[in-house]
Formats: sequence, structure tokens, C-alpha cells
Amino acid sequence: MTESPDPARFTHVTDWVFDLDNTLYPHHSNLFSQIDAKMTAYVSELLRLPREDARKLQKELYLEYGTTLNGLMERHNINPDDFLEKVHDIDYSWLVPDPVLGTAIRQLPGRKFIFTNGDRGHAERAARQLGILDHFDDIFDIVAAGLTPKPARQTYEKFAALHAVSGPNSVMFEDLARNLAVPKALGMATVLVVPRNFEPTFSEIWERDPDNADDVDYVTDDLAGFLSTIIETPA
Repeated sequence: MTESPDPARFTHVTDWVFDLDNTLYPHHSNLFSQIDAKMTAYVSELLRLPREDARKLQKELYLEYGTTLNGLMERHNINPDDFLEKVHDIDYSWLVPDPVLGTAIRQLPGRKFIFTNGDRGHAERAARQLGILDHFDDIFDIVAAGLTPKPARQTYEKFAALHAVSGPNSVMFEDLARNLAVPKALGMATVLVVPRNFEPTFSEIWERDPDNADDVDYVTDDLAGFLSTIIETPA
């Protein structure tokens, strides 16, 4: 369901900004399920809750505070470094190296950034496993964001100020439409990356953002193909 982009609409772009989880690596890799399970286990151990109760609370925290981490810090004053270390202790071999994506990112003109609600170590390990880490200029993680997650406007503004990114000259790739609302408002082009052969059959309905359709310029289920179309040189 890739929407073929008009390369002419991207000739002004100097900064390419990518979310990490379920964006740079595909949803079907199921890598994030490991993190999700680790977060549930963390909540269960911290509060001595049965797993199902812990998972329910985890999702409530996510919805109310933007991330489970933010909610646990607000309600239980946890150590964020301990949380980030434990939930990202996962098996990255689930990711398959993607040389086609790597080539497409490398050939994009201008700077490339990873902008994630995870931490830098997680982003580096995932991108290294994909074979794309060396193609990025920097990683803006949840620590750089002062632990305030997307979609908070101040987090995008902090990223833009740190790297002198101008909205009209940049594009943001995300798997959650709600995280594209602020980039759209800042003048960025926006691309929603959805699962391959996407159908709206997610069991967790809270992951969907039907109210943010106007914040999305393009939708693709093939990031590498989308980027390759942008950088194709006419014969």
C-alpha cells in the first residue's frame, strides 16, 4: 500500500528524521514485543502485581503519560536509567539486516537522524543489527529529550533547536500518526510507516490514531521502497 511519492516534493529536504521502533525496522520483526514484555515484567516486579494486572497498568500509564517510563517516574519515582537498561535487554538477532534500506538512507541528500522514545543504546544496537547505523548523523533519544517523550511539542522543539533543523526543510517518518501532529504543525513533511500488507486488525486498539489522518502526508508499508523512489534519478 505504498503511496508513490513525487521526488520533486522532496527536493527541498535537507534533514531526514526517522523514528526507530516499528519504523526503521519492520513491525513484523516483532522486536518491540520483547520490550513490551520487559516493561510488563518491570511493573510486575516493582509493584508486586500479577502479570495481567501489571500489563493493564502498563497500558494505562502509556495512555496517560505517553510512555510507561514517564508514568512510573511520575507515580513511583523510579530510576529511569535502571528502567531503560532492563527493558532494552533484548535479543536483537530478531532483526534481519536490510542492505536495501541502508543504501537508500545513505543516498539521501542531507543529514539523517534517529528520533526515538527509546534510549541511545537501544537505537544503536537495533540500527547496527540492521546494518544502517553508520548512515546516521546522530540519535536523539529519550534522555536527550529530558525524559519527555513524543508527542510532546517541547521534545520536537528541543530536537530541532539542538540540530538546527528547520521544519519546512525536513521530513519525519513515524509508525504512530499521533507522533506526526507536531512535526506537521512545524512545517515538516510527514510519512506514516505501517505494517507490511497492513490491515486494521491490531488487537490493541489504543495503538491506532484515527483522529490524526490530517497530520499524515504519505503512508507506506515499504520504507526502503519509498525512499528509493525519492532518490531515483530520471533517465
